[in-house]
Amino acid sequence: MSIQVGPLVMRNRVFLAPMAGITDVPFRASAWRNGAGLVMTEMVASEELLSGAENVRRRACNDGIHPFAVQLAGREARWMECGARAAAQLGADLIDINLGCPSRMVAGKLSGAALMRDPDRALALVEATLRGAGPVPVSIKMRLGWDSQSLTAPEIARRAEAAGVRMITIHARTRNQFYKGRADWRAVRQVRRAISIPLIINGDIVDEATARAALSQSGADGIMTGRGCQGRPWFAGELAERLDPGTGIRPLSLARQLRETRRLFEDMLAFHGEEAGLRQSRKHLGWAVERWRQAGLLDCQAAGAWRAQLVRENDVAIVRQNMDRLADTLLNMKAA
Repeated sequence: MSIQVGPLVMRNRVFLAPMAGITDVPFRASAWRNGAGLVMTEMVASEELLSGAENVRRRACNDGIHPFAVQLAGREARWMECGARAAAQLGADLIDINLGCPSRMVAGKLSGAALMRDPDRALALVEATLRGAGPVPVSIKMRLGWDSQSLTAPEIARRAEAAGVRMITIHARTRNQFYKGRADWRAVRQVRRAISIPLIINGDIVDEATARAALSQSGADGIMTGRGCQGRPWFAGELAERLDPGTGIRPLSLARQLRETRRLFEDMLAFHGEEAGLRQSRKHLGWAVERWRQAGLLDCQAAGAWRAQLVRENDVAIVRQNMDRLADTLLNMKAA
């Protein structure tokens, strides 16, 4: 099963969620290489996209992956229109509007999830983005609402489809929940009833069982997973294969997981530069160690010791040596 967004046909229905500070070019490349149906840039403020600043270009650069999807955030219609036009000029095949970021830095500036409190303003930004995007399809990622008393997702989704939006993704929490509690997949049924365009479910999808439950309870067409891919950028492709055989990748062996983790590390050094790349890689290495602990390959004490050796070291050569040692340790344990 695939998802069609305007003229774009995705290769499967399991997408990588955009995550600030995480889904940079190397991480997206790893997820795509390992079968994700769609990957998307980190959120970019619409007005910043026009600045030409180096850090902004890095967040929104075309990495050779198609469809090339850019996520925009903003609170002013004119900037969203200009930002969408700039994204299209950069070669975007899909432009996504962020109506879901719960952070105080974003929502406090009346963008992201703050727009769930004001459907009229949200729609004004949607219409402006559509004007700037021209023929490039536009999607939206949002939450159920601001809080349990303001569940505006069905209304915004319905009006967005009428305006011309081609896909809706729902993180099944309100803004005030942030990432606490449990995602309410059943509540997304109200959005399903309101629209006919593809609906993607997001939130607490960490394995095949949660994926199938989320699809069943929400009525969604596909899945977007974020935290489920931390420490394992191949997860989206593996999940796609489990849901729809032939559309993703088979589960990676431990040896391949180790190679992919090492490649991600080296790609981050190359993309960001050695000093910044080392800093950026630390969270990914820490998450990878935790995944191997969860898989029973390391106990808590050993995982803590390896994590410290990987994320506290400032010498790249020593980090490489530690990664080699960890790989040998894990493979020997697996073989025993």
